[in-house]
Amino acid sequence: MPILSIIIDKIAIFTPIIIDTMDKTLIKRLIVEYQRLPQEINFIKRDIALSNNLNYVLVGLRRSGKSYLLYQKINDLIADGHSRDEILLLNFEDERLLGIQLNDLDMILECYAEMYPHKPIVFLDELQVVAGWEHFARRLADQKYRVYITGSNAKMLSTEIAGSLGGRFMVKRIFPYSFREFLNAHGIQPEANWINSPQRHEIAREFTGYFQFGGLPELSDVEPPIRRQWLQNLFDKIFFGDILLRYNIRNASAVKILVKKLAESVKQPSSFTRLANIMSTVGAKISSETVADYLSYAKDSCLIFEIENYAAKIAERASNKKYYFADNGLLNLFLFDPTTSLLENIVALTLNQTGKETCFYHNGIEVDFLLWEDAHAIQVCDSMHKESTRNREIAALTALAQAMPLKQMTIVTYDEKESIETPAGIIEVIPVYEWMLRP
Repeated sequence: MPILSIIIDKIAIFTPIIIDTMDKTLIKRLIVEYQRLPQEINFIKRDIALSNNLNYVLVGLRRSGKSYLLYQKINDLIADGHSRDEILLLNFEDERLLGIQLNDLDMILECYAEMYPHKPIVFLDELQVVAGWEHFARRLADQKYRVYITGSNAKMLSTEIAGSLGGRFMVKRIFPYSFREFLNAHGIQPEANWINSPQRHEIAREFTGYFQFGGLPELSDVEPPIRRQWLQNLFDKIFFGDILLRYNIRNASAVKILVKKLAESVKQPSSFTRLANIMSTVGAKISSETVADYLSYAKDSCLIFEIENYAAKIAERASNKKYYFADNGLLNLFLFDPTTSLLENIVALTLNQTGKETCFYHNGIEVDFLLWEDAHAIQVCDSMHKESTRNREIAALTALAQAMPLKQMTIVTYDEKESIETPAGIIEVIPVYEWMLRP
């Protein structure tokens, strides 16, 4: 079958069937069905608290656990004495709701009001599929509903959306499991002194799976032989549904090549022009402006994120960044010799989860990560055994310490540990799994 036909068939899977009017009987049946769902699903409780007194928009990569957080919150509310009837939960990617429009959303409230006499606590999963959803959300908040919304599009974090919501919602990024959460999902609680106990070996073994396949919560229930297939299916859903279809892109091969080149270049700063030139060498001739658009779409789908060069001029910061993948498992789909790239990516992910402003430093001196508010510089190195590698990593940190005041210097490795004294201060060399479990 021709490649174009395959792409068209794939896209057709995600094409919604427009419905002219909503079926009240169906909506009422879905309300009852979804009220039962949170108590019927097994999930690992995450250390993410959602207040009873705030409205939330939860945004993150597909399968990062946003829906399960809603279920967790609903179960907490029921444990606190709320009845199941108070819950109004719907997933807008349910095929029975495909094609729903903004002006249909009031029908959902009408259906609920015909079923129950009280105001519901509203949970709207993947609401971004409804164009203009933010206006409905704002009205719900104005009418004093308690509302929890999820979405898989980073545009939900945009200033335009934030302006429409008018400060009525707390926007929260949801990430795949941290390594500590991953261990908890596998029944492991690190002891206070685990570094010096036999538990260290158990944790190091578990890290191998986390490192290669990532931390998407549902993957914990997938058998190892088919985890790569599961991840490939997820990538296809993001690629065809969240990027090609949503943004009406016809040049699917160019986008696929760009994603692959980003994966292969995950450790390097990449300008729009550089990426366009790389793609032209493999027959995908597109402009730097088109590259910028495609990168924006990949970021909006929460597939990738970016960090800027602290040392660059303001104009250059926007066009010459480092790009990382939102999960190691998805990145690993594109890599042949993955260790060094996965190592730097997992450090970037961990830093991103802290919420601290992270950048890199590239101006004669090359340092992988800089937490400038903490004056903390971090290098990532698979192994320090080679003298040339060791000297290069130490030289970069000490040179940066001479250019700007640093309080802390760290080299994150795969499995090596030591302390290095330099004229600029102590450099801590630490295994990545130990570094990720620090408070």
